[in-house]
Parts: sequence; structure tokens; C-alpha cells
Amino acid sequence: MVSLIPSPDTVMQMLKRTGAFREGHFVYPTGKHSPNYFQMPLAFRYYDTARVLAVALSRKFRVERDISSQLPKIAIISPSSGGIPVAFGVRDALSAEQIYWAEREANGKRMFRQYVNQGEVNPCIIVDDIIRSGHAIEETAALVKELGAKVIGCGAIVRFTSAPSEFEGAPIKSLVEFDAHMYDDGEACGDCKKDSPIEHVRF
Repeated sequence: MVSLIPSPDTVMQMLKRTGAFREGHFVYPTGKHSPNYFQMPLAFRYYDTARVLAVALSRKFRVERDISSQLPKIAIISPSSGGIPVAFGVRDALSAEQIYWAEREANGKRMFRQYVNQGEVNPCIIVDDIIRSGHAIEETAALVKELGAKVIGCGAIVRFTSAPSEFEGAPIKSLVEFDAHMYDDGEACGDCKKDSPIEHVRF
């Protein structure tokens, strides 16, 4: 029987099995090099895996009294399209009333795709598939506050340890805290020194 909150090792095994976590020699669009790459949507191709991950993350929120006392009158919000499967899974597990997702426009500003008016958004939990820097969470939180809503929780399946661990004093929930090894360029990259084959990836 699968635990409602599987261990970080178990989650990483699931991500490896689905191809969502890869090891090799990767170069990001920023030019940074890394021996690891996450492509989280690959894990959410499979219903059973998506369900386990979403329920596990939802349990991290449900144990918080400030959140559980407000259910079901809360909103689940994703900062981007990549987090939409997580948001729908967490919404389903918590029976939350609302769900929204934002996307970055051509001008670089993050906006909701839905027509949302001031005062319509319930107290919200912001969830994503992965938190690398925390910028998406911060931008989405600012967008939510502009609409007069309160952020009562934040979380993701994976959080890089280089990203913030708290948001406005509250811990950011995650199933895995990953110590990502990122190198600014090829000169600092150990895999480059070994002449390991390069794979260019995008976020």
C-alpha cells in the first residue's frame, strides 16, 4: 500500500521511472550546466503517478489548521501551465472550490488566463510542479494580492534548495528538496572537463 505522503526517495524513484528526472550533461537556455534535469510533465502523463503526487502534496496542506479550517472555500492557483496538472490534482484532493492558473504574457507580465475580478478569488494555495528560483511563486502571489486575495500556502512537488524555503514566514511545502548542482559555464562544469556529450534542454 502506498503511503499518503511517500518519502522523498520514493518520489525520486517515481520521477526517474517516468523520465521526469534525468541524469547526464545538460545545458539550460541560461547557459548554465547541470548533471540533472527535471521535466516534470512526464510524471503527470500517468494517472496513478499524478494522483499519488498530488494527494501527497495536498496532505502537506491539510495538516495545517489555518488551511483545513477554511476548506472547501479556498482556491488552488498555478503560476504557469506546467503546474496545472498539480493544481487540478491538489484541488481534487482538497475539494477546493476554485482553481486558476497564470501564464507569462509576451510583455513578460504574469496574468491569469481567466477573467478574474477584484474580490472573486478565495484565500489561495499556490502550487507548481517544481520551484527552481521562487520567482514564479512571488509573481503569482503579487498578482493574487492585487485581486484582494490572501495567500495561505505555497508548495511544489520538487523544490530546489537554492530557492526560498519560506513565503512570508510560512514554510513552502514540497515532497522533495533537491540540491541542484548548477555551473555558470563550461569552464566550471566537471562534465565538460570529461568531454561528456551535451544535451541542450529548456525549462
